[in-house]
Amino acid sequence: TVCSLLCSFYVDSSFAGDSGVTQNPSVLWAKKDKPAEMSCNHNKGSTYIYMYWFLQRQGKPMELIAFISTANKPDFGNFSREKFSATKKEAESGSFTVKNVESDDSALYFCAVSEHSGTVLLHC
Repeated sequence: TVCSLLCSFYVDSSFAGDSGVTQNPSVLWAKKDKPAEMSCNHNKGSTYIYMYWFLQRQGKPMELIAFISTANKPDFGNFSREKFSATKKEAESGSFTVKNVESDDSALYFCAVSEHSGTVLLHC
């Protein structure tokens, strides 16, 4: 059985302009019980060390799955690290993996980055 994970990032030039954040692949098809990995890159500079991974299931609000920085292990909040993994070895890039894909994992997946500062501003 093949499940689909639609990996996406929101870029609306009339609203946000060029965000400088890219996510690959744009559409990801994965086999059941196999891992599905996606990457996130940005050109905002080396001070943007924080990365956030969100998911949005059809008809549901967006949820934060993971938060990670170059200096710390990922924080999955209410989500299971048995199900998901995230890495960020350098400021400009990171990756996110759904470890064992199931049909319930079909969703939009978003990444966002923010700068190391006193103010939190997400760039999606």
